[in-house]
Amino acid sequence: MNTILAKSILGVAGLAFTGGVFAGPVAAHAAETTHVAKPVSVSVQGDKLIPHGVQGEQSRIDLNDEQIKNVKAIIAATKKAGMDERAAVVSIATALQESKLENLGHLGDRNDHDSQGLFQQRPSSGWGTVEQITDPEYSTTAFLKGLKQVDGWQDMPLTKAAQTVQVSAYPDHYAQWEQQAADLVAQHWNS
Repeated sequence: MNTILAKSILGVAGLAFTGGVFAGPVAAHAAETTHVAKPVSVSVQGDKLIPHGVQGEQSRIDLNDEQIKNVKAIIAATKKAGMDERAAVVSIATALQESKLENLGHLGDRNDHDSQGLFQQRPSSGWGTVEQITDPEYSTTAFLKGLKQVDGWQDMPLTKAAQTVQVSAYPDHYAQWEQQAADLVAQHWNS
């Protein structure tokens, strides 16, 4: 019985370690301004931006000018790719989770492998060169190309669509940003 208990404890410790390794950039850049709110229903945005309603508690951060510039770059790349507002919501929520909408360069010891840019894409995984994946238009286009390959992404919960493209160690974490992403798309889609 003690052997089983010891193996269980080691397994949990291993998961915690792995989680810490994979969450490096996310944990390193977790904003102190993160606010958690109860799920909110959206009346104006409804079916187009949040077709399934938000899942779980929602997080929100205050954005600076650089982060807003990145939101606008994601929206512009989404329009250029011929995709709709929902694609922009999925993209922005993904970037909120991956980088808090900061175009991250190499983070040294805090880096999750060689992940960089708004979407924490990896050159070693074929996303592009460092220069490409740290270009907001290129990285968004690369993300959207992956999203287009996900059958039925428009009808999936946001977190499932994002996870299918990103293959994150934390597949459910994208859901917490859906409301803020939808609000940002509503605010900047026509600006």
